Amino acid sequence: MRLRTIPTLAGFVVLMTLTGCGHTPAQESAPPLAYRAADHALAMVGKPYRYGGNTPKGFDCSGLVQYSYARVGVKLPHGTRHLLQVTQPVSRKNLKRGDLVFFTQEGKRSSHVALYLGGNRFVHAPSSGKKVHVAGFNDVYWQRHFTEARRLEID
Repeated sequence: MRLRTIPTLAGFVVLMTLTGCGHTPAQESAPPLAYRAADHALAMVGKPYRYGGNTPKGFDCSGLVQYSYARVGVKLPHGTRHLLQVTQPVSRKNLKRGDLVFFTQEGKRSSHVALYLGGNRFVHAPSSGKKVHVAGFNDVYWQRHFTEARRLEID
């Protein structure tokens, strides 16, 4: 009985191996552009804030968004008002990595923008004298000043 079982088992293994060889493995797709843009923004953590800046020498909030998306081949305007015009609303509960989150600053609605990272966290260039860093919606300040979430229709 053992002799019959072993050749049968060996034949099964050979058959499975041969059929596996003819199978083309599934191709892994690259992460969406928005996801990669968020990675570029995250890589800028620690870079200084600079009003009007959109390079690693210094960023303002929309300059960080503009720079990060440019790294993945997406040209965006500078300025929160312009970013609002080229994006579509999305609910906060449906946020995806790379979406834009807007906040009211100094009484100006949607005057600050950040790139959403997931897990209720975002990366942004906060203000003069500070550096690009990660913040989150668990902070009462950001909860209170959040105005809207928006998405680029690029992926």
